[in-house]
Amino acid sequence: MSDTNRRFEKVALPHLSAAYNLARWLTRNDHDAEDMVQEAYLRAFKFFDSFRGDDGRAWLLAIVRNTCYTWLKQNRIQELHDSFDEEAHAEADSGSDPQTFMLQNADKKLLDRALEALPLEFREILIMRELEDLSYKEIATVAGIPLGTVMSRLARARNMLRASLERNMQEK
Repeated sequence: MSDTNRRFEKVALPHLSAAYNLARWLTRNDHDAEDMVQEAYLRAFKFFDSFRGDDGRAWLLAIVRNTCYTWLKQNRIQELHDSFDEEAHAEADSGSDPQTFMLQNADKKLLDRALEALPLEFREILIMRELEDLSYKEIATVAGIPLGTVMSRLARARNMLRASLERNMQEK
């Protein structure tokens, strides 16, 4: 095995689970996520010489994200253009912590449905922060957006998720 192969495995393989998780939430399909991760790893290996050793996880997740977005543009263009409807997602009481709310009031299926219902640009930020525990700076790097945009999207995503969960809990 070459030195490049060993270095790539050391940098990329520890993040396979995070790569799949992000791809799964972006594509909303297990099979498509597997395909996207495979394609992303092939791209990452092909361009591994350009990796400068900064943050392997953020570098790889940016490739996974870009691979998913390219695929979505070719296969599910409508999903990329779904926008946030202010009236349909009226802001819930901002005094409660969404993580606490989720743990106390929502079962996994309800939470999964609420996450999947979020528009893509909000869902991806929430997944990277809450499920993958990326810092705001890492999210900004992965998504290619300013830090302030990360913070505002995360706040809106949390409010949208909270409102969705509260609506679903009332319907039960």
